[in-house]
Amino acid sequence: MVMSNGVITSTDKNIVDLSRSKRNRAVSKTVRATRERLQSTGRSTKVFDRDILAMHLNAVLQSALVTPLFVAAVSAIGLYLNPAADLLGWALLALSVHAINVLAARRASRVEITAADTVRWRRRLLAGQVLVGCSWALFSLQTCATCSGDSFYFYKAAVILVAISISAMNGVMLRQGVLFGFLPLILTLVVSAALSRQMLDVGLAAMSAIAVVFFHYIADRQYRSNLTLMSYQSEKDDLIAELEVAKSMSDEARRRAEEANLAKSRFLASMSHELRTPLNAILGFSEVMNSEVLGPLSNPTYREYAGDIHRSGQHLLDLINEILDLSRIEAGRYELNEDALSLLEIAEDCIGMVQLRASGKSITIHQQFEPSLPQIWADEKAIRQVVLNLLSNAVKFTPQGGEVTVKVGWTAGGGQYVAIKDNGPGIPEEEIPIVLSAFGQGSIAIKSAEQGTGLGLPIVQAILAKHDGQFVLRSKLREGTEAIAILPATRILQSVPAIEDAAPVERRRRTFA
Repeated sequence: MVMSNGVITSTDKNIVDLSRSKRNRAVSKTVRATRERLQSTGRSTKVFDRDILAMHLNAVLQSALVTPLFVAAVSAIGLYLNPAADLLGWALLALSVHAINVLAARRASRVEITAADTVRWRRRLLAGQVLVGCSWALFSLQTCATCSGDSFYFYKAAVILVAISISAMNGVMLRQGVLFGFLPLILTLVVSAALSRQMLDVGLAAMSAIAVVFFHYIADRQYRSNLTLMSYQSEKDDLIAELEVAKSMSDEARRRAEEANLAKSRFLASMSHELRTPLNAILGFSEVMNSEVLGPLSNPTYREYAGDIHRSGQHLLDLINEILDLSRIEAGRYELNEDALSLLEIAEDCIGMVQLRASGKSITIHQQFEPSLPQIWADEKAIRQVVLNLLSNAVKFTPQGGEVTVKVGWTAGGGQYVAIKDNGPGIPEEEIPIVLSAFGQGSIAIKSAEQGTGLGLPIVQAILAKHDGQFVLRSKLREGTEAIAILPATRILQSVPAIEDAAPVERRRRTFA
């Protein structure tokens, strides 16, 4: 909109912002992709290969000092049991293999691993586990000629079990790491037992094999549990992403609705003056012509046309006023000018206004007023509009020779009500919500020759709601309709005696004292 000084206001922008269409398409595409991912029957483990590999690398780096300390303890205890044992060379080999694995894990953690590189790095880490198994296989070949009894066998068995458990804990996220890592050890023990055929060697081989299988089972269970947790976490992230996308779409829709409502209010505010000014001229001149104020019309058809112009203009003005009233109510700008008024007087005035129209259809209006009703605190213009709308609807839809009953009285809760009942065609029960909505019209109203905008009842509801009141519509097909406007007890003005000024009373008391 261009202002009078030629400056374009920033708020007057188009309702439909075509520049946002591409963004909306991208948001919709994201929502569809997220829903398809959530609705899939299952997730392949390959989806989490990179995350699993990253978790394994993190575990290796965090426990990098555990293996060197364990190797040092094993070497110290072994040298104590057998000073002549060649454990120092084995310790250097085991530490070297461990250092290679740690360096490989550190390098892998510093580079960006793609989906294609995941399998390659996993094979490298499994190869490192095989080297660790080879070092423990060399440890299993250690012997002690000077040791008495079976103490050295128990020493090797304990060390092997602890080594298997440490490797299983560190390699939980590297599937089959325990099997690949300790396969050389098992093969070495089996070959040694077959060659020596001693029960201790056979028992050590069997115990080590059972331990490897057991710890592999435990590691596999933990791997699957972690995989399930990762799947749940991923689904939760997807749900959060979908909620955020849906929220952004909702915010966008709300913003567009607010802009549309603002544009509508601006349009109605600007057009109200533009429409009413020529309508007032049309109404005034058509009334002058119809009344023949400036002289008689030679052709009676012209006088009939002038009456049609006046009635059509008045009808259009009423429609414009209804639309503007509803617009102000929706925008929250409908202010009440409250004052003390009588509901009985307003009902009588409204009946007088529609009496001529009712007489033209031979409709009888019955009055059932409770006498001596106190005044209420309300907006006189708004309450008059409510009663007049309900009366006009009753007269409009009541057939020739029908009856309309107007009741004014007390409610059970101490308030006041106006009930208007007719014996017209009625409204089907399923159409009552329709006629109570803005621009809604029932099937009877559509078939009627006297159609309106469908804003009368919504305006009545809104005005009563502004007064903390209530509107009730009851209707039965082919029996009639009853509309009840209820005002709460808080709107009733009771006669209260005036409060006497306390200061003069106190002065009089002191004087008499």
